[in-house]
Amino acid sequence: MTLARTLLAKNPLVQIKKHIRVVGFDDAPFRKNKDKKTWVIGTVTRGGDQVDGFMSFQVNVDGDEATDSLIECVNRSRFKHQLQCIFLDGIAVGGFNLIDVQKLSLKTGLPVINVMRDYPDFEKMKSAMQKIGRLDKWEFIERAGLVSKVENLYVQSVGIRKDRIAPLLKIVCTHSFIPEPIRLSHLIGAALVLGESKGKA
Repeated sequence: MTLARTLLAKNPLVQIKKHIRVVGFDDAPFRKNKDKKTWVIGTVTRGGDQVDGFMSFQVNVDGDEATDSLIECVNRSRFKHQLQCIFLDGIAVGGFNLIDVQKLSLKTGLPVINVMRDYPDFEKMKSAMQKIGRLDKWEFIERAGLVSKVENLYVQSVGIRKDRIAPLLKIVCTHSFIPEPIRLSHLIGAALVLGESKGKA
């Protein structure tokens, strides 16, 4: 059995209820070539309406520990036993500190959905990795899986049936095109670093 099938069998998510508990992560702003670390914020919501709580941790800018830090953050959380899915706003936090979504799903026992507003420019990403001498990280992009368009978003997913993604997005995307827990994490991260929330969320 392939790893993808193993993760899907482990995390079927065949039933989606209106108040399903999910968590969405986004990184806070940071100054390139100045900040060595940045915050990653996680917001736990019940569906797309009720906020249950928050998580946070720091990562090194352009580091290598984002996957393990994210796994530890989710697994140690008091919300862990209630969570049904992890949402990511891209698989990179703190610049090129990339997340191995398959490992994240396997070690947390939860489906992972990476959402993007636009289709990723893979050639640009590869060129940027090559420029900083970190082309070895390209494997994380490949492990994230194929990109497909669902509703108004482009998504990559692990551990969830493809036909369950659209119904889930309809539940959690209540105030914008992106899932509410990601939107809130974005706003909180910006406020934490900049003093107030700014930019597109």
